[in-house]
Amino acid sequence: MKRFLLLLIACFTLPLAAQDNFPRKAETFDLAGGKGFIYAAPKPGEGKPWLWYAPTLKGVSIVGKKMYFEAFMNAGISIAGFDIGEVRGAPGSTAKFHQFYEEMVKRGYSSKPILLGQSRGGMMTLAWAFRHPDKVKAWIGIYPVCNLASWSLKNSKPQTLADFGMTEEELTTKLTEFNPIDNLKGLLENKVPMFAVHGDSDLSVPYVDNTKILKERYEAGGGKFSVKVIPGEGHKVGPSFFECQELVDFVLANAK
Repeated sequence: MKRFLLLLIACFTLPLAAQDNFPRKAETFDLAGGKGFIYAAPKPGEGKPWLWYAPTLKGVSIVGKKMYFEAFMNAGISIAGFDIGEVRGAPGSTAKFHQFYEEMVKRGYSSKPILLGQSRGGMMTLAWAFRHPDKVKAWIGIYPVCNLASWSLKNSKPQTLADFGMTEEELTTKLTEFNPIDNLKGLLENKVPMFAVHGDSDLSVPYVDNTKILKERYEAGGGKFSVKVIPGEGHKVGPSFFECQELVDFVLANAK
């Protein structure tokens, strides 16, 4: 009898994909020399909210973080990204990101996405955000690059100069024109809330040169910026950064 019951339960137990109805593969499309990826929420929230994640390189890696993926899918928040390679916030690459944004809006998604930049994705999202501040619902960083003078020019100089099509001297001369930390006025005027989680021992993308300076300048302008500093942790993939309840709460609160 016990064996029969176990077999009966097995017969009526649906596969995981059928149980939660979450997308297991992204919907993809080609656009502007890049590839778009969309993980559509099974039951979209009002206005079809979406989280725009960067860097998207051959896929949207944040969907592999179970806590975030399930929380956002259950809340009706779709997740999307656009792969145009290793870019660093130049006007040209940012214009390609804007074409992706316009395509998402054409597909019925909210005209104000929540942006989430991880590491160098912070620069990608902030560069688009300060040029289109009226189209940003909220911004989030996971140990984000916020300052061109920091990681971008210190540890990724060839890729940064290639993206901008400039010499180091030319870019340095015009740095305040392109650096997100020097272009916060529009985001402040649109009252875009910000949140970041960053380790205080991050040697790759130092907290003091990136999140800290962005937070200080944003708050000095009257903006809202919350930070969760992780003591003793650096630039790594771990629970502190990818099972952060405060990050989930911030997304859900701003997706309404």
